[in-house]
Formats: sequence, structure tokens, C-alpha cells
Amino acid sequence: MEVTLLGTGAPAGLPRPDCSCANCAVSLGEHARAATALLIDGTLLLDLTPGAAFAAARAGRSLGGVRQVLLSHPHDGPAVEVPVGLPQPGRVPDGRELALLTGHRVRAVAMDAPGTGYAVTGPDGQRLLYLPPGGAPAGLDGNGAVESYAMVLADVVGRPDALARLRAVGALGPTTDVVAVHLDHDVPPGAELRRRLAAAGARAVPDGTTLTVGVYEDVPDVPRRTLVLGGARSGKSVEAERRLEAFPDVLYVATGGTRGGDTEWASRVAVHRERRPGSWRTTETCDLVPLLTDEGAPLLIDCLSLWLTDAMDSVGAWDDAVWADGGERALRERTRELTDAVRASRRTVVAVSNEVGSGIVPATASGRRYRDELGRLNAAFASECEQVVLLVAGQALVLRG
Repeated sequence: MEVTLLGTGAPAGLPRPDCSCANCAVSLGEHARAATALLIDGTLLLDLTPGAAFAAARAGRSLGGVRQVLLSHPHDGPAVEVPVGLPQPGRVPDGRELALLTGHRVRAVAMDAPGTGYAVTGPDGQRLLYLPPGGAPAGLDGNGAVESYAMVLADVVGRPDALARLRAVGALGPTTDVVAVHLDHDVPPGAELRRRLAAAGARAVPDGTTLTVGVYEDVPDVPRRTLVLGGARSGKSVEAERRLEAFPDVLYVATGGTRGGDTEWASRVAVHRERRPGSWRTTETCDLVPLLTDEGAPLLIDCLSLWLTDAMDSVGAWDDAVWADGGERALRERTRELTDAVRASRRTVVAVSNEVGSGIVPATASGRRYRDELGRLNAAFASECEQVVLLVAGQALVLRG
């Protein structure tokens, strides 16, 4: 089964008309995207968008063989004149299946937002799933038989939790080709878009690309161990959380504790909790080695700098005499145990840490000791990670991977 993406952009296209944002300003040439529409085997058109006939011609395709046009958007689409020879667009009711004379079967998938998703099975038995903008499948509980898909085309940037839901029930596996569509001006095009999508196991392709369902060569590898560094309010925690939004049952490991009586800290913790997907679990601990050793769901560790504070407390690192009389050696051993556990871990791990070595030199000996030890810890942890990212002013700079 072949899929030609006549467009891959949001309903308003990219760049948006009359939008002066920075992302729209650079969404030109190969980064420009028409509203998403899919032509499947030249016979089935999912979503009729402005200029579909011209888009097909530019892709070396014709709409002359289209026998069915289906709409996915929550409305009946833009005011588009139906090209001569095309059937009138329609919509399949949720849960119903449409059998085409071409051998394709199309089942309407219920969404948690207005719109219709379509699961298409080709004559060759390959399956793809196409989701509307802003939508995720509803009613997936994994208790019954679940179809697995060779390709998923979805609003990955806007609704990464749709992938998490599909992964949770086995409908999306490691060989599923996840293609991002309905792309809007939320993310800068080019390298930054590719980086964000790769973290979710997805990719984007230019308008006019034809893909063969069931071909897996281009499926990106999700980094298994990632360290996210940054200064205060750099966006490092948001970046770390974003990397795991497309995965279910994430275990969020908070190393900061509750700090009873500190209302400002409680407010910070509350903001973090509200930002996390509801399917994530949280544990408050600095005992990271057992978590890294066990197999299980992905781990998000936030953060290593607070883990280091706890470790330095436990070895008496703030007392010069204790530090000289075995405290330093004990801390090195704690750090080695942690990095050894990261090296051996089979879980997906995203860890956050502060980058404090670029500012002013601390005024106290204990502050300088902490700064130096955190630099050593970050370097040791980073050496065990496939990807290391530095956040500056909310922008991610890939240092490794």
C-alpha cells in the first residue's frame, strides 16, 4: 500500500497566512506545508484540501482514479470546490467500516475530540492509522484484540499522548513508521523539528512524498539514555518531559523531596505535577540505583543536582575534616555506583541536571565544592548517555547524539 502526502501541514497550512511569527517566517521552500491530505494507492483520498489536484500533479500523481473521499476534520472541511471527476466527500460513522471495490477497508476510529480517525487496511493486508488534527483515539483499554499498525500518521507535536495511548495497548510498536502531519508553527522547522519528533520515535517528510506502508528503514531510533542540562529557568524540565510525552506509564522520579513548610518549593512542585500527563506515576526518592537496575517503564529523573545534594549530605561533605577523612572517597563511590547503574540499565532514562559551572565562582568553600562535584557528576553521567542536550533560553543544543 502506497501513501502520497499531498500536504503535511495544519489546516491553515504553514506558514500561516498573515502570521508574522518567527517560525512562519522561516517556513519557506522545502519547509512550507499545505494542509494535510493523503492519497492512498491513487484510489482513496483522506481529506480534500485547497489545491489538492495541483499538489497531486506536483507529486507526479493524478486524482483521476480516486473512488472515495473521506473527511477527518471536526468540520466538513474548508470551502473547497470539488475537482471535476472526484466523488463528493463523506465521513464514515465512528466504529463503522467501509469496504471499497479496490480491496481497501476503512474503519472509523472514535476520537477524544471532534473529528474522525481512519484505520485503513490495504489489499496487501498492511494497516495504517490516520488521525485528525488535535485528536487522539478514545476507548483504548487493551482488554480486547488490538490491531497493530505498520504506519501511523498523527498530530505528533500537538497530541503526543496519542502515541502513548497506542503504545500502551500494543497498536504502535518499535517497527511502526510514525509520520507527523498537521504540522503547525509551534516548532521551528528543520533540525529542531527533526530532533523533537525523533525523541517520540516519529519523523516528518516533505509534501509530495510517497511512502510504502510496511517499510521500516526510516524509523528513527529513540535515544535510550538522555541527559538534559541547563541553568535556572532554561526549560530543561519541560524539555525532559516533552521527550517522554509519547510514551505510557512513565515513572517520574522526584529527588527534591517535599521540604515541609517551604511554600515556594511546594508551589514549584505543584506546577511540575500539573504539567505531567495523567498516566505518569511519581515517586520521591534519591535511591536511584534500584530503579535503574529494575526493568520497567521509562524513567524521568528530575534532578541529579538534588541527588548530589542528598549524597553530599550523607557523606558529610560540608565538613572539611570529614571530607578529607573519607567523605570525598565515599562520594566518588556513590557516583560510580550511579553511573554503573546507568550504563547497565535496560530502561529508557531521561535525567535532568543543572549546569552551574558557567556562572560566578561561589563565595564559600562548600559552594565551590558542590559546583565542582556537580560538574564531575554531569560529565560522568553524560558519558553513559546516547544523547546529551543543553538548554539555553529555552533552546535545545544537542551536545551528543
